[in-house]
Amino acid sequence: MSRFHDLKFRAVTTLQRWVANPLSRQLPFQTLLETTGRKSGQPRRTPLGGSRVGDEFWIVSEYGEKSQYVRNIRANPRVRVRIKGRWHTGTAHLLPDDDPIARLRKLPRANSTAVRLVGTELLTVRVDLDDGHAAP
Repeated sequence: MSRFHDLKFRAVTTLQRWVANPLSRQLPFQTLLETTGRKSGQPRRTPLGGSRVGDEFWIVSEYGEKSQYVRNIRANPRVRVRIKGRWHTGTAHLLPDDDPIARLRKLPRANSTAVRLVGTELLTVRVDLDDGHAAP
């Protein structure tokens, strides 16, 4: 990773971790991805943008394998996703062979623009929702 990308990664993730994410988690209709912490075993909730298509939920991670939620998925792919205020369980799949730029064109425009602007190692993630039913 270039020095510029490393600096951008640190600046953006610090802002997200301490300012944007804590505020976004409080919004009742913010989409959240809940993973299990690979070290702590505790639930970890990440605000993000994405799109539901049938029984699948699609995301593009802006930092790929460096994203904490991607690392958590690699350790345990069982996740929950809050979509429009309702929780759904599912299994996440990392898709390095998918074209993340093409995928972003199919996802909500505002989030996709932000991901393209700040992202350095894009990675597509698909969550197969369990029968599309809401989780408790």
